[in-house]
Amino acid sequence: MERQITIRNEEKPDYETVEKITREAFYNLYIPGCVEHYLVHIMREHKDFIPELDFVLELNGNIIGNIMYTKAKLTDENGQTKEVLTFGPVSILPAFQRMGYGKMLIEHSFKEAIKLGYDSIVIFGSPVNYVSRGFKSCKKYNVSVENGKYPAAMMVKELIPHVLAGHRWIYQESDIMAVDEKQAQDYDNTLEKQEKKYRPSQDEFYIMSRSFIEG
Repeated sequence: MERQITIRNEEKPDYETVEKITREAFYNLYIPGCVEHYLVHIMREHKDFIPELDFVLELNGNIIGNIMYTKAKLTDENGQTKEVLTFGPVSILPAFQRMGYGKMLIEHSFKEAIKLGYDSIVIFGSPVNYVSRGFKSCKKYNVSVENGKYPAAMMVKELIPHVLAGHRWIYQESDIMAVDEKQAQDYDNTLEKQEKKYRPSQDEFYIMSRSFIEG
């Protein structure tokens, strides 16, 4: 059967499906359980959420993936700020992972972000998943967090080449990303029970999320 692939903006009837996909994609990946589906649940009402960059991918009429964006901020050494993007979660149903669908969603969103006038994206994630999409270490662009450190998991992509050159930047993500773990757990308890368990990827995440590149 020939693949019919459609990428479109998420609509309200999609919400529950997208949250289920997110939960399946992330459950036990980084921690026993996950919080990403709760983040999706609350993100849509937040001031930093960008509905124009909220996309679902349909395969033969069924949603199998989603990407969402929020606004973030870079401040340079002169105190000047610029609005940039961050995305996440990016979710593909486990049965369809490693088949290029995430790449399709990401590349589509890049083109739409440029049309909206955005020139840079900063994300936290596993570099192995994103360097092939043009992301580089935050250190290469002189983008640090507020304590002046360069997290190993923080990566930057210039949608417009050299737009960040010549400055030192401090990154500040939207406050929506500071998920309350208790509220996330309370929400998860309202859903179909899923077993929390250990996976080696949790140790990989622990190491990566607490590692920094020397300045």
